This record gives sequence, C-alpha cells and structure tokens, in this order.
Amino acid sequence: MASKAKPSKAPTALFHGNSPFLDSVNAYFDKAANTLDLPKGLLDQIRVCNSVYYMQFPVRIKGGIQVVQAWRAEHSHHKLPTKGGIRYALSVDQEEVQALAALMTYKCAVVDVPFGGAKGGIRIDPKHYTAEELERITRRYTVELIKKNFIGPSVDVPAPDYGTGPREMAWIADTYQAFAKDEINSLACVTGKPVGQGGVRGRTAATGRGLYFAVREAVNDARLMKKMKMTTGLSDKRVIVQGFGNVGYHAAKFLSEAGASVIGIIEWDGAVVNPKGIDIEALNTHRLKKGSITGFAGGKTIKDGKGVLEYDCEILVPAALESQITKSNASRIKAKIIAEGANGPITSEAEPILLKKGILIMPDMFVNAGGVVVSYFEWLKNISHVRFGRMDKRFEEGTNTRMVETVERLTGKSLTVVERNMVARGADEEDLVNSGLEDTMISSYHTVIEQYFGNPKVKDMRTAAFVSSIEKIAQSYLSLGIFP
Repeated sequence: MASKAKPSKAPTALFHGNSPFLDSVNAYFDKAANTLDLPKGLLDQIRVCNSVYYMQFPVRIKGGIQVVQAWRAEHSHHKLPTKGGIRYALSVDQEEVQALAALMTYKCAVVDVPFGGAKGGIRIDPKHYTAEELERITRRYTVELIKKNFIGPSVDVPAPDYGTGPREMAWIADTYQAFAKDEINSLACVTGKPVGQGGVRGRTAATGRGLYFAVREAVNDARLMKKMKMTTGLSDKRVIVQGFGNVGYHAAKFLSEAGASVIGIIEWDGAVVNPKGIDIEALNTHRLKKGSITGFAGGKTIKDGKGVLEYDCEILVPAALESQITKSNASRIKAKIIAEGANGPITSEAEPILLKKGILIMPDMFVNAGGVVVSYFEWLKNISHVRFGRMDKRFEEGTNTRMVETVERLTGKSLTVVERNMVARGADEEDLVNSGLEDTMISSYHTVIEQYFGNPKVKDMRTAAFVSSIEKIAQSYLSLGIFP
C-alpha cells in the first residue's frame, strides 16, 4: 500500500532558485550562435521560450485535498505541433521545464522531426501515490491543458518522461477524447501510449536503441577514431552506464549485444561492477525480482554508485538525470567518449574541463533523440489511421517468395525452410519503426560530424549539433517571412 502523500510545496515556489540546467542549455546555444552569421533578433527568437503555463489545481488524495503544482512550456512554434514529455518529480520547476522544452526544440531540428519543442511537469513524487490517485492527478492535469489549448494533435503533443509511462499517456488520451468528441485524430494528442491504445511497436526501446545506433556510428567512423586514437568497432570497448531505467537498460542491452563489454551499471542506491562484463539480462531479472540492482551475484556492489562514473572505461553513458557531471567531478572522469542518454547530464561548467582532457562528448540533443523520432512515427500512425506494414507486408512477402523460387529454379539449389522464411519475410510495424529510427540516427550523426570536422569555428560535437539545429530553425523562420 502506498504511503501517505506528501503535501505540495508552497504555491509561490515557482523556481528552485538559479537553474544550472537552463543556464547550461542557454550557454551551449550562445556558444553555437556566436559561430553563425544570423540576425540577433532571429537568434533571440529561437532562444526564448514562447509560452509557459503554470497551474495549481486541487485533487482529492486520501480523503483530503492536495493542491498540485504543474507546468507546460512550449518553447518554439516555428513548426507545429510542439512536442515533449511530461515528468513527475519533486524536482520539477519552471526553469527545468523551460530548459527541457528548449532541448526538445533543438533535438527535433537536429534529427529532422517537424515539431517545435515543449515539456511538461508535475511536482509530485509518484512513489507516494496509489495508481488511482495518480490517475486523478493526470486526468486533472490534462483538463487544465485542454482549458488553455496546451494539448492537441495539431497543437502540443506530450509524451512520457521521468516518472511517467504508457499508463499515464493512455489516461491523457482518454481524457482528451472525452472533451474532443469530433476530433478524428484525437489519439494523436499524446504519444508513448500502449500499443492497444494507438501506440507504436518499438517505442519502449527507442531511446536506448537510438543511443546505440549513434555510438555505433561514432566508433565505426575511422576518421573520428583516428582523431581519438582509438580502434574502430565496439568489440574492445568497455562501457559504464548510469541509470538502469528504460533508457539505460536498453542502451546497455544493445551495446552489449553488439560486442561491447558493459563493466558498470549505476543506480540511485548503488552500482554493480564487473571488469569481465555484466550479463545485462541477468541483472535486469535480478532488479525486477529484488527492486534493486544491488546484491547482484554477477558483479561487485559499490555503495557509492556515483563514484563509478570516474572508473576507467572507453564509453560512459549517463542515462539518469541532469547535472550528474559537474565541475567538482569532471576532472576525475576517465572515459574517452561520453554518450548522453539523459537530458543535460553534463553542466556547462564541467564541459570545458572534459573537452580539455580530450574526451568526446556526444550530446543529448542528438544521442537520446530516439524517443522523439519514434514518437513522431506514432503520431504519423495516429493521424493516418493505419498500422505500419499493414498495406504492404504480404505483398512484400509474395514478391520475395517468387524471387526465391526463381533463384532456386535457375540454380537447381533449394533453401531450407528457415532460410526461405528469413529471406521472404515482409516487414512488420516494429521492423519499419526500427529501420526508420536507424536511418534517422545515421543521417543525423553524419550531419553533425560534418559540422564537427568541416566547420573551423566548431571545436566539439555539441556545438556542431547546436549549429546544425539553429541553422534549420532559422531557415524555417526565414521561410515564414517573419524576418527579412
């Protein structure tokens, strides 16, 4: 049974004070903007958060009334709808939401997803509420968004984030549909839904899988590996992953399956380390059974989990929360590559220290974009009202089967049943989603890396990604005729 709900903080507490996360995002933007020959007014428009909705609403919790604080920020309307997750956490405040919304704008642009950036948050700890109470809070939050036109398939499309998942997205979709009775595309008001409620297959693993594709492209890039004085490929790479939630688990799983050795997994209550490599599936089974990764027989438990960030490895994947690598621990980081699975895990003060050490930082706005890429596919599915693969899967199988039969007849040799099925099989929804994700991540990587190597003003991969993103957004505004 859930423990007693904690009361919300004072309604006047919009901010937690200075936001290093928002400052970091703006500092990265400014660094990239200084390399571009664009009008100041245009850059100011791209940088600013267009709309922020702060709300307080009452919810009946355990027989009493709790006033809940929540936000929704729409950072940019250069393309519509806006897009971004909703997080449930006590750390949520307006500046965090604005920072995350800004990152979503730049992230969508860099991977060519035609959305503006947005983000939402509710200041609660979901662990202190029952499922029924969370449903009440989620539905009331959705109603507040509907009141102010901050949700809709052509307006603003939320998605899961920290503390939320498919369950909450289904509640949001159901609430929206109750109010938008004549909206034929109402299911497209939110993504990350269960498959049975209009979700898309492949969404759950998308962010971790996208991170894997990005890292794979980097370590197979001979030009980049030569610059880093590293060998190509994943087979000799040791990996440490911070966070074993959805993103961290899938990133570790795919990197391990591709030949990398995952030697450390870090969670909030400790870490597991094994220099010979961790069995990711066995660790996940242990976590699901025990509720923690600690005590896993296949590795050594380290109580000071965050200290494992400083262990020697080739690739470090911070996939937890923001501001995990700061100026206080940056000098002790030994990884050669940092692939940001979380949003903003490195502060702007820490980044110069890491770059001076020769560490390659693969930025969050590109590396963890797999979630929004597949959310885009889900949105397309919802507004087209047809499952991917439904129209052509059997036709493709028939064409492939006839091709196999022709080859067998001409060569006089036959394939086994297993071989025939493998060659003839048509693509289903998950195949197509994963293929689209892979193509997007590969294309985006090469766009960013060409800026990195080809622009003499660009000295790091984050600036390269920001330059690419800002140029695309600027072109969008200029095409609209807003700026001369």
